Amino acid sequence: MSVVKILRVLRVLRPLRAINRAKGLKHVVQCVIVAVKTIGNIMLVMFLLQFMFACIGVQLFKGSLMWCNDRSKLTTDTCKGEYFVYKQGDIHRPEVVQREWKNFDFNFDDVRNALLTLFTVTTFEGWPLILYKAIDSHSSDVGPIYNYRPAVAIYFIAYIIVIAFFMVNIFVGFVIVTFQNEGEQEYRNCELDKNQRKCIEFALKAKPIRRYIPKNKFQYKVWWCVTSQPFEYCIFALIMVNTVTLAMQYHGQPPEYEDVLDYMNIFFTAVFALEFILKLIAFRFKNYFGEAWNVFDFIIVLGSFIDIIYTEVHPGSNIFSINFFRLFRVMRLVKLLSRGEGIRTLLWTFIKSFQALPYVALLIVMLFFIYAVIGMQMFGKIAIDDSTEINRNNNFQSFPQAVLVLFRSATGEAWQQVMLACSNQPQTKCMPDLVNQTKSDNCGSDIAFPFFITFYMICSFLIINLFVAVIMDNFDYLTRDWSILGPHHLDEFVRLWSEYDPSAKGRIKHLDVVALLRKISPPLGFGKLCPHRVACKRLVSMNMPLNSDGTVMFNATLFALVRTSLRIKTEGEKSPDQLNEELRAVIRKIWKIKNQKLLDQVVPPPGVENDVTVGKFYATFLIQDYFRRFKKRKENQLKTGLAGAQTNSSVALQAGLRQLQDLGPEIRRAISGDLDEDTFPVDPEPMHRVSCLLLGAGDESANKL
Repeated sequence: MSVVKILRVLRVLRPLRAINRAKGLKHVVQCVIVAVKTIGNIMLVMFLLQFMFACIGVQLFKGSLMWCNDRSKLTTDTCKGEYFVYKQGDIHRPEVVQREWKNFDFNFDDVRNALLTLFTVTTFEGWPLILYKAIDSHSSDVGPIYNYRPAVAIYFIAYIIVIAFFMVNIFVGFVIVTFQNEGEQEYRNCELDKNQRKCIEFALKAKPIRRYIPKNKFQYKVWWCVTSQPFEYCIFALIMVNTVTLAMQYHGQPPEYEDVLDYMNIFFTAVFALEFILKLIAFRFKNYFGEAWNVFDFIIVLGSFIDIIYTEVHPGSNIFSINFFRLFRVMRLVKLLSRGEGIRTLLWTFIKSFQALPYVALLIVMLFFIYAVIGMQMFGKIAIDDSTEINRNNNFQSFPQAVLVLFRSATGEAWQQVMLACSNQPQTKCMPDLVNQTKSDNCGSDIAFPFFITFYMICSFLIINLFVAVIMDNFDYLTRDWSILGPHHLDEFVRLWSEYDPSAKGRIKHLDVVALLRKISPPLGFGKLCPHRVACKRLVSMNMPLNSDGTVMFNATLFALVRTSLRIKTEGEKSPDQLNEELRAVIRKIWKIKNQKLLDQVVPPPGVENDVTVGKFYATFLIQDYFRRFKKRKENQLKTGLAGAQTNSSVALQAGLRQLQDLGPEIRRAISGDLDEDTFPVDPEPMHRVSCLLLGAGDESANKL
């Protein structure tokens, strides 16, 4: 290879300069480098085991994988001259062929070839052929005999179990764990763990979403209908039935059967069109098309109508493929993603995983770009031959084709055959117009071996597994105790908050907070079965700031839920003000918050005078409640003659309660409701849904809105 070609190849390293300029990409590359350094011992053990198996393979199969193209000849001495080959088994079409003594491309003649063969077996690509060749092998310089040494299969089985199954997976797992641990090194001195940081970040960045509630009476009734749970369950059931009907189609179905399926498709299209019309009436044009799922539903309905009309008007037309419009029937399955809490959680995590992948994807793009350009320089002059792996669909003569070949190699599809086709072999010819410009007609190069091996190792064993590492990092809650609060739980709070704050003002009444949290299942909320006194105790520990109008803020409530559930700076010998100040310092250090008002809202600063909090308010209620219970119990004891000398304690408790109420006038001014049992219904609903029927009641509620 000329010096000029080497210098041209070095130019492809220029994109690596972007690593130092992109912070995220630099962080990914640093994690990869540290991971490779850390797994050095595993790589050494893996290489030593492969070397050991290679030496054993040389002893077992050295020179025994050779063969003659005339299978009736088994030795070099007899594999001479010519023989007849009958094309397609026709004895009337004989063809004279020269006998040749050949060697199998992947052999064990020396340690170098043995290591290459075993690496190919490690990738699981083409290894059965190598196994069968070894089973048929006889001895050195002797051709194959069918099923001569079946016991040698133990050698390959042991290698696959030890290396491919065990060591390679240890290698991959160690890369993933090291990559994740290296990503946490930035926060090694942080007092918060990864889950706590993610939840706090969500609570700080979350914003209330607007929920449209119409004021017109008729429109409100339609809105109530399409947003009710029975309507959602009905649509969900219809989607499932539609899915079953789609699976009932088969090739060669009778015309009557096909007509029934077509009528069912028309029925489902009409139902989904009715759903679209009702929602358009309920939400109006702007609010309906402001949500992505509604736009998707509209596209499906429109495509389904085009499918039906086009089928009726042009039943045998080939102007436009009718199968394209029938895709809209299958797309109805995607509507299931918007239904069900578990499905929404998985979808949310899936989107979060994609948001964390850009720099890993950029690193893979740079890897493909560098290897594609090098491949064009090294193998771009190889002639296209459909009898080889370098053909019109698989070559390095253009950049898109080179990327396609590399993508195929990354998936492991016959990558070893492409490598051999690019190596220095007699059948690797140059392009016809370049034969006169070169000293030989062979344009292959043995650089193909390190080129493809290093690409496969870097791409398949290392870089691709970074995707797995990032995805596992976001789906770690699937392997964690479900009772532990995670960021995937918090989206439900944002969604249900909008029912009590449809205008997205970011504040609701403190009594609505209790109802809201009882609608949310643990670990985020209290649950429907939570007694209201237990809920009040939880609110005492949350202790969010209470506004003068008796409302609480969105971010403060969500942050308090996260803080109390994960016990972030809530316990210890220090005072609450000291714990708040420490938490404020940690938040400033990690997130560099510029909005001081938001920080003061979620973690109130110490020294604020006359501050009224939800904790103080509900603590007062609990004291009153306990006192009423205590007083009632004592009255019952007096009636039964068991009171005795304990009357003095009741008087002392009354005096203490009066003193506490005298010290908190601001608390009484903040009270905006009664806290008796009746205030906490078993199944609380927002005001716009209370006592609302499908077509009758609800007018009064709509007027209040």
